[in-house]
Amino acid sequence: MMIKNFVEELTWRGMIHTVMPGAEEHLKESMRSAYVGFDPTADSLHIGNLVPIMLLAHYQRCGHKPVALVGGATGMIGDPSGKSSERNLLDEKTLRYNQDAIKNQLAHFLDFESNADNAAILVNNYDWMKDFSFLEFIRDVGKHITVNYMMAKDSVKNRISSDSSEGMSFTEFTYQLVQGYDFLYLYKEMSCSIQMGGSDQWGNITTGTELIRRIDSGKGYAITCPLITKSDGSKFGKSEGGNVWLDAQRTSPYKFYQYWLNSSDEDAEKYIKIFTFLNELEIDSLINEHKSAPHMRVLQKCLAEEITKMVHSKEDLENAIKASNILFGKSTGNDLKQLDEKTFLDVFDGVPQTEILLSDIEDGLDIIAALAEKGGFLKSNGEARRAIKENSISVNKEKVIEDYTITTKDLINNKFILLQRGKKNYFVLSII
Repeated sequence: MMIKNFVEELTWRGMIHTVMPGAEEHLKESMRSAYVGFDPTADSLHIGNLVPIMLLAHYQRCGHKPVALVGGATGMIGDPSGKSSERNLLDEKTLRYNQDAIKNQLAHFLDFESNADNAAILVNNYDWMKDFSFLEFIRDVGKHITVNYMMAKDSVKNRISSDSSEGMSFTEFTYQLVQGYDFLYLYKEMSCSIQMGGSDQWGNITTGTELIRRIDSGKGYAITCPLITKSDGSKFGKSEGGNVWLDAQRTSPYKFYQYWLNSSDEDAEKYIKIFTFLNELEIDSLINEHKSAPHMRVLQKCLAEEITKMVHSKEDLENAIKASNILFGKSTGNDLKQLDEKTFLDVFDGVPQTEILLSDIEDGLDIIAALAEKGGFLKSNGEARRAIKENSISVNKEKVIEDYTITTKDLINNKFILLQRGKKNYFVLSII
């Protein structure tokens, strides 16, 4: 496979923060291995992990060999970078389960299976740390790095400053040594000469390059990318419900799609370079098209489609678009009935609901009672009748008249009926 210029590719995409001198030349010489570490404290990655994932994906596409490191050992300690307190520690069984789940997600972006020289590999630092005794570690690794060197790192300084009420445990203080040893181990065992990560990881990565220099007289390199920020100052990767996860069970494909669709123009222009594989020409063309008609939201739609397809599937994307059209476009009762329960609840999140008994609709429930007395959507039978005469009432997106009767045939997922007045006023009957 032909080697392409990785640093050049990242630069136009806005994905370079710092490159250690000599790294670009090192990459031009031949295929190189580089690694990125992932925290296995959950059984899913979230969109905050997408930047390092894309680093590895672009790295492989440029002809180099990506190594994804699951931090089983470091996950048991906790990285102090950017955190104000320690994380929960996990047992080995949980870590292994999480590792398998993470590999499945990474496989959407990286080729682990082919026979290519640059096929991706997944490693877990617990495998080489678990038999390392404390005495061996402080003798063979610890003596090579001074406390002064470790204290100078921002991740340490911020935690032990007079402004910090938490302080820092010895366990966390040793984190940079353990991560540094990972780099040394991969350098010696797998000829892995580059570590990549977010700009907040620079201190930990350079501890690794220092160990490679001092213990093995070798040369390791660091490449970091900027931390993603949103133009309005809010935190990237968070929605009102918390993290936006890559696992469909934690964040539905519909909600995932909506997150990207709701990006501001400024953010969408930045994100489409970082989170898709579209080339520079294609992206420039989309940006120009968007600027000529911003209301069409061409950038946001393309971004949401590309990334939902990658993280989930083409079918999940199509379902997410159908679900979006239910609220914002022309759709039918048939479209509604194709939604699974989770997506239905996501689409109508925040819409008022009331519970009615299945027996109420088995014999047929007239529309007036459903709207007023039983359902409580409208205040009175009189208001219900007026609304129907105005032709503004729909059941499951289909207009109805006064003699309409709701029955079990109207059920969505055997559980819901959607009432609507006008274009935007929704109400859900939940059948129990």
